[in-house]
Amino acid sequence: MTIKANQNIKQLIINILKTEVFSSLNKTRKDFIFSVLWHILSIKGRINFLQLGRYSSYGEQTFRNQFEKEFDFLSFNGHLIKQCVPGERIVVFDPSYIPKAGKSTYGMGRYWSGVAKSAKWGLEICGFAVVDIVNNTALHLNAWQTPSADELQKRGLNLLTYYASLVTENAADFKGFSDYIVADAYFSKKPFVDAITSSGLHFLSRLRDDSVLMYKYKGEPTGKKGAPKKFNGRVDPQNPDLNYFTTDLIKEDIEIYSAIVYSKAFKKDIKLAIAIFFKDGKQIARKFYFSTDINQAGEKIVSNYRSRFQIEFLYRDAKQFTGLSTCQARSKNKLDFHFNAALTAVNLAKQDWLSTQNHSTKPFSMANYKTLYNYTLMLERFMCMFGINPYSAKNQKIVKELLDYGKIAA
Repeated sequence: MTIKANQNIKQLIINILKTEVFSSLNKTRKDFIFSVLWHILSIKGRINFLQLGRYSSYGEQTFRNQFEKEFDFLSFNGHLIKQCVPGERIVVFDPSYIPKAGKSTYGMGRYWSGVAKSAKWGLEICGFAVVDIVNNTALHLNAWQTPSADELQKRGLNLLTYYASLVTENAADFKGFSDYIVADAYFSKKPFVDAITSSGLHFLSRLRDDSVLMYKYKGEPTGKKGAPKKFNGRVDPQNPDLNYFTTDLIKEDIEIYSAIVYSKAFKKDIKLAIAIFFKDGKQIARKFYFSTDINQAGEKIVSNYRSRFQIEFLYRDAKQFTGLSTCQARSKNKLDFHFNAALTAVNLAKQDWLSTQNHSTKPFSMANYKTLYNYTLMLERFMCMFGINPYSAKNQKIVKELLDYGKIAA
């Protein structure tokens, strides 16, 4: 028996697996994908092969074997995102540290942990997400595991060039969602910026405070010998020349000014947006954002960059509720399947939230959806074993009360 609370999610998974891109998958594989995504959403506690085997009709060894097979999560999430995010979107990139012990797991090494503010032993995933600008939330697109330092060296790559290669290799897929890639200030380096712009995408990020930027010369030719004058002095972000900058936004808590300037580091023109933040009438911060699209409005550059942080909430929910960091596997394929399945499960819960009429006023809570699906899983089991009809007039009210039990009040 199926309780109405999960019908939308289950039907969504089924419909996506019926699309042409998954036509080569047999019924057994499709049934497994359906089962693993639903159980990741429904099981509380650690999500690993042992737990999945306890709650599912599949055995633990079946999960180990099936996780080794590849699955196109990029296409699966792409279909899901296009259904529930029809409005403005941007693609966001951010690596995330995954704790892992031992030495035999694929990709083991020392990676930067933003929480610990230091490099720690474990794994790293390079995640790409699509941010729904209207609803200000991120949905997972795909994640690739970062190879170890030794493997990167064998390929002739470093971390930055590896990150850039992921963008160039998948640029066509990213363009299906947005022409803009957004990443944090660490990626504001020439090799990464060049890789993105060469693939036909635009890049948005934040600049270092000491970046060398030059005003573009707008005057008449000087008539002097030599090359024409291109620049008219260095930009002082603390005292910008308002003859070059335009005012994009003035509010009580923020002011935004923008101009087309030349970046010495990138060796190209960029659109610079200076955002000045205020609190109680006093300036508390001044930050410098940029876009390789020189026609983009400064206000849009700042708002899009600030939306980038939604991918952090995506990682947080996956680590807390869908077992992103609790995988028992050591092989590359199994780890890849586990990481993407955990993040995709969060997508499914967000799609359920976005489909509700009051999602704009009721914030997304993964804890609530985890509670709902966990109770649904148990109730379905009880009703199946005892032959109870959940759709009778008497039982519908009781089922709803049980599913709402323990939820966080909005």
